[in-house]
Amino acid sequence: MYIDTTLLAKAQKVIPNPNILINLVSKRVWQLRNGADPLVQPTEKSLENTALREIIDHKISYSL
Repeated sequence: MYIDTTLLAKAQKVIPNPNILINLVSKRVWQLRNGADPLVQPTEKSLENTALREIIDHKISYSL
């Protein structure tokens, strides 16, 4: 697993709470591994980076 720190920093600006960010990325990675279609062009080597890019591009969000 390789997480691009640049993408992580950008995602933290969108979702500043680290607990929410980790949970959102984890859930999205699980969905991608189980056949969900990526919402961005999957050019990354890891699903974690794809999930981060989806967050950065505001393709996925959360509610409390």
